[in-house]
Amino acid sequence: MTELQSQGLRLADPTAGAASRRGGAGPSDHKAVTVDGVTLMVPVHTASAFSSPFVADAPGADGRSVLRRGSIPIASIQFPTQPRFYGLSTAEGVPYSHIATLHGADVLATTVLQTCIRYESRRKACKFCAIGQSLAAGRTIAHKTPAQLAEVAKAAVELDGVKHMVMTTGTPPTPDRGARVLCESAQAIRAAVDLPLQAQCEPPDTDAWFRRLKDAGVDTLGMHLEVVGEALRQRILPGKAEVPMSRYWDAFGAAVDVFGRGQVSTYLLAGLGDSAETLLATSRRLLDLGVYPFVVPFVPISGTPLEDLPAPPAAFMRSVLAPLGEMVAAAGLRAGDIKAGCGRCAACSTLSRYETPLAA
Repeated sequence: MTELQSQGLRLADPTAGAASRRGGAGPSDHKAVTVDGVTLMVPVHTASAFSSPFVADAPGADGRSVLRRGSIPIASIQFPTQPRFYGLSTAEGVPYSHIATLHGADVLATTVLQTCIRYESRRKACKFCAIGQSLAAGRTIAHKTPAQLAEVAKAAVELDGVKHMVMTTGTPPTPDRGARVLCESAQAIRAAVDLPLQAQCEPPDTDAWFRRLKDAGVDTLGMHLEVVGEALRQRILPGKAEVPMSRYWDAFGAAVDVFGRGQVSTYLLAGLGDSAETLLATSRRLLDLGVYPFVVPFVPISGTPLEDLPAPPAAFMRSVLAPLGEMVAAAGLRAGDIKAGCGRCAACSTLSRYETPLAA
């Protein structure tokens, strides 16, 4: 599974399963694939995927496909199908799929604000980010209102059995860094449907927002570091680097006090320059605070400055994920105990597979 996620997948039938998309807010350039009952987001539109040794046959009448490495069959796989809520639109004519999308097999995800003060400046934009591409292509809308999100969330639960929801946001030009719109969205969603929620934003200006988010109905919180080394932060995410690492560490501690151990998480992108030692040392510090370190392989997205940077080799990912899986298990912060969000879904990394004695 780790090799598949690092090297990507060639598809005999590109239309198999739910539609994939190129560019835009992540996970992008991927397709959801279920292998041995585990759903992974696997790159299908990247340079490494085009030359991957892994290929999926066209699905048969039962919806199953044969996964091959070269010409050798190695597994039977399935592709989650297009959700039924995609066929609906709001009274104003906005397709539900422009408001929220299916991630993995049973996760609803939305980018509440599809604009970002970082992305709007070439000098400050994160070099891997494509948040504006979906908006420019007309596949989404700039601001999903609380009422729209509640309507779509309710339909996704009733029609497709969605189990939890992720709300992320571009960073607005306000000190709360998106926490306010996430509070408003969460209140509306939880009033409409009983659906566990994760909110994701940069650390807000004051820790008081964490209690406000919790009171609004948010179950888990993501504040994503992405990269750790200071020189790397300045180069890869110059705008986000204006928020110092010290603020992240303070915010992690304050957020755990509100949401609880294991219910606060952060993304760490492997393959952008941080060494395995740096990723593991940072993860150890996070675990000591009660924060789940969701280490995922970097996937280059077309149309970004890093589109030609290759994904990290599977051997590098194993060198991080194997010891990290043991650390996570020892800390008692397993993915399966997270109430909602990316860590619970776990499809963008094989980390959760290393939290058990059997390696991925």
